[in-house]
Amino acid sequence: MRAVLQRVLEARVDILNEETGALIDSRETGEGLMVLLGVMDGDTPAHVRQMAKKTCEMRIFEDDQGKLNRSLLDIDGEMLVVSNFTLGADCKKGTRPSFSDAAAPAEAVPLYEQFVEECRKMGVKAVKTGKFGAMMKVTLANDGPVTIILDSDKLAQPKN
Repeated sequence: MRAVLQRVLEARVDILNEETGALIDSRETGEGLMVLLGVMDGDTPAHVRQMAKKTCEMRIFEDDQGKLNRSLLDIDGEMLVVSNFTLGADCKKGTRPSFSDAAAPAEAVPLYEQFVEECRKMGVKAVKTGKFGAMMKVTLANDGPVTIILDSDKLAQPKN
């Protein structure tokens, strides 16, 4: 499982010019997290739990001293999760990426949905989503910019 976490001031996803997952209302001030999530072939529910926990607890928001010491849960922020199979791109050979490492939709959809639910269970104020498999236009204002890449293969092995 791969995730790109972006600390944002606002983010939204549109499908056919219809806003479907506003993260932070532009009339409000605040911070949140934009998550591009790629489910890889062989990912398990244990990987999902581990990635959701790591995502929600990642300390990438500033404290009163300007240090990155606060998590999304600490700031009571919102999250927008967008499925992104292209995170599974293998670019080792040639110039056309291979997506053979990405999970097939039948495997990926339940794990994507589990990730969203795990984040909600952890107490994220609002977890909004795009639409799995749809062509989406994602708009965001990256704050910092702060962008973190998580890969379940590079984390400690999950406990079942």
